[in-house]
Amino acid sequence: MKNIVRVRFLVSLLLWICAADVYSDENHLIACGSFYRTLSDLKVQQPPRRVLLVPLLSRDPHTTESPRWSEQPARTLEAFYRNRFNADVTQLRDVWSWTDYYRQVDQLARQSPPFDRVMFISHGGFDGPVLKNAVFWQNFRVTGSKGELLQYSEAQPGLKNVLSITYDVEKNRIFSGYMASHWPELTPMKSDDIRHLLKGLEKQIQPLDHACFQNYCSQESLATSPEQQRGYRLDLCELICREPLFEQKTSVEISAERFFHFTKSLSSLVTADGLIFFGACNPGSAAPVKTLEKDETELLINSTLAGGPHKSYVHLVGAVTGRVTAGPIGQSSADDIVNRIIMFETSRPQHNLCVVVPETK
Repeated sequence: MKNIVRVRFLVSLLLWICAADVYSDENHLIACGSFYRTLSDLKVQQPPRRVLLVPLLSRDPHTTESPRWSEQPARTLEAFYRNRFNADVTQLRDVWSWTDYYRQVDQLARQSPPFDRVMFISHGGFDGPVLKNAVFWQNFRVTGSKGELLQYSEAQPGLKNVLSITYDVEKNRIFSGYMASHWPELTPMKSDDIRHLLKGLEKQIQPLDHACFQNYCSQESLATSPEQQRGYRLDLCELICREPLFEQKTSVEISAERFFHFTKSLSSLVTADGLIFFGACNPGSAAPVKTLEKDETELLINSTLAGGPHKSYVHLVGAVTGRVTAGPIGQSSADDIVNRIIMFETSRPQHNLCVVVPETK
């Protein structure tokens, strides 16, 4: 399998962000219906009459790829479904965040009947498709002497990123005034960039404790340090000897509400005998079970969400939506996903594709 992955890496110009290689043992392949499940084995609408393509726009920060890379395989699949099946094909446009996705899906659900196929093309991992982390809720308030900014954001439905900034409004009026008037400007910023910005402001307006600074970072004290360490020690002294004006915390939580919001949208889009396909890395992979470190968030599929743990992300989504759900086991490229979908629709068996038929309730 690793040799196959290396070959794909060489031949594909558009590799997705992928988690580490996964366990694809025989038991998991059997649970996924790998090797033997084709359309003739499944109770899905055939031929597909209505198809929805969902290219999610994001880029691997370690590459020079265009964030619109997913639109090219979407165009290829649009032509395939129209030419092969004479299907009515709809494509979501400019989906940069999950807010963009929900806005378009809500409109589709009101204006058109459901689809026989809903096909995502995106970066992804064990916990499903990935978009740029974007704020979907925030609140700023001052209660007594405490100011607080709270933000919720998500890159994957069901994993809620929490950012909180708290401060004493009486400690520094300039800082308090800045937060009161500029907090909306922090919305599109990454948490590290927010911290850097506010620490820069703090350095400008919050005086040093000069006794502390002289004790640890006087010229005499710095002279005792190796020359290459003096800059670092000076920065450390400024951090220690300046009373902080705010406290910033970040965490990641499993949010059943946000996950079920996503799966509800899928159920509204797909017919009862339709198919949900996640074209990304690892939606069909069995995630390794590991001991969580402190402050580490459990994978959705390993949690108790929706009666879990589940064998893979497609097992989780299939169980909640009651729809046939499919996705690759292991790494995938844009070309690979196009080929997998075409092989599936033309009833050709393939390796390392997880196809889950939910149990009849």
